[in-house]
Amino acid sequence: MQITVLCYPKCTTCQKALAWLSSKGVSYAYRNIKEENPSYEELKAWHAKSGLTLKSFFNTSGLSYKALGLKKKLPAMGEEEALRLLASDGMLVKRPLVITDAFVLAGFREAVWESAFPR
Repeated sequence: MQITVLCYPKCTTCQKALAWLSSKGVSYAYRNIKEENPSYEELKAWHAKSGLTLKSFFNTSGLSYKALGLKKKLPAMGEEEALRLLASDGMLVKRPLVITDAFVLAGFREAVWESAFPR
């Protein structure tokens, strides 16, 4: 299974997630989310595959999210507008973001990851 993990190097949650993957012997390709923003097309495909709400893809605790006032604006946004906004700034995207052929995970919740990466 090919696994790509989109992270921000300074993010402590990303660091924990990468350490968790390594401790489980899971190999992955690393992508710096700030240097290589996900594209609109990627985000659209990942959202469709994930089964998650679009809001789940937003880093709601991030500075960019707060600075743009997205807590109030996001509920009124259409899918295309929200995806284009995510594609415009990797720091708006929830991380870590795990992409595989079979599933997409947004954020690090160990119990969810245990289910997704069975031994």
